[in-house]
Amino acid sequence: MFRGSSSHTIDSKGRIIVPARFREIIKADDNNGVMISRMDSGLVGYTHTEWRKIETRILSLAEKSDNMRRFRRVFIGGAFECPCDKQGRILIPPMLRQYADLSREIILVGVLDHFEIWSREKWEKENLHMEKDMKKEEVRNEIAKLGL
Repeated sequence: MFRGSSSHTIDSKGRIIVPARFREIIKADDNNGVMISRMDSGLVGYTHTEWRKIETRILSLAEKSDNMRRFRRVFIGGAFECPCDKQGRILIPPMLRQYADLSREIILVGVLDHFEIWSREKWEKENLHMEKDMKKEEVRNEIAKLGL
């Protein structure tokens, strides 16, 4: 599982170094790379095994609603296969870099079955948003259901 977060930089060619703890998970999968797509103003990275599970779930739901068909177009249609190179880096395609506003400083965040790639600025805004949400009773009650 992908856990924890770390600060990194993206180079001028769009390459990022994947943390060793994430690379171990990626290499344990059947392919030495990840599928990356866009979500919530950031990027999401999945092992190929997890990506296939998502595709199967999306296929089962996509024909049931206009919203799901549109989501499928954007999420699956905007996905890229990103292999790890010998230095443990992945190349983020220009379209995804532009979407997530990745320029120099980035944050990689493990979220169990996938990891997320955020620009530092957007990650800081996301954290502030969550802090505000945590003050709402309905959010605290929802989190309390986890036993936390």
